[in-house]
Amino acid sequence: MEHIASKQSLAAASGRLLVQAATLDDTGLGALGSDLAGVGSLLSQQPILRRTLSEATTDVEHRAGVLSTLLAGKIGTPAATMVDFVIRQSWATGRDLADGFVRLGRTAMFLRAERSGELDEVEDQLFRFGRILDGAPELSVILDDPTTVGAARSSLVARLLAGRAHSLTSDLLEQLAMNPGNRSFSHGVGEIVAQAAERKDKIVATVQSPTELTVEQTNRLIAALAKIYARPVSVHVVVEPSLGGGIRIRVGDEVIDGSVAGRLDDLRRRMAG
Repeated sequence: MEHIASKQSLAAASGRLLVQAATLDDTGLGALGSDLAGVGSLLSQQPILRRTLSEATTDVEHRAGVLSTLLAGKIGTPAATMVDFVIRQSWATGRDLADGFVRLGRTAMFLRAERSGELDEVEDQLFRFGRILDGAPELSVILDDPTTVGAARSSLVARLLAGRAHSLTSDLLEQLAMNPGNRSFSHGVGEIVAQAAERKDKIVATVQSPTELTVEQTNRLIAALAKIYARPVSVHVVVEPSLGGGIRIRVGDEVIDGSVAGRLDDLRRRMAG
């Protein structure tokens, strides 16, 4: 979401969600998250409806009325209250509006995990599933195939995770498989991991190392990266024996390469130049 107006609207809606979440128990939060994600999924599949609801020249009361009528009896009262607030904000595009609902739904679900102290576990499981996708291109092809019915993709993810992951991890990935929102499934997984880290006011660092890092090494790395980026960092370590030695760190589009393989690649480029 790159548009300033949409970012401001999402921030306002997120603030309202946090206030509303304080009045809900875990079951209520789960229902709210599911309802909001469902609204986002609906809008992502209805381009004409998206345009109608995000058109700045359309009267806000009309937009609110259209969505209220469409969702009447299909979502709970907390979600209906949030939907009414969200639709009255300014969204640059219909796609931003749909994505906003999806992100708000995830926020509600993350809040539930925060209460139980399980958000770190969920974030790590999401990251690990993304790594599984990277190593299984045939699985990515299936999950990215637009001709495959969403329910079938979601069912496949459910079977893969059955008994192996936190229920929230499964819920988030099944929702994504049902409707990836015109993005690749693996890209969507990365977005969810980043949003989970944002809930803890952290950025995500993927660290490749030829061997497992000790707890002490990991803690030193976290402290060093926090100094570099001036904010907390969520570190995920991936063992890559081919690196030979050292580590390679990726934060967003930035790569810090201190590996033997990276230094050799750099040397080859210098010699070739």
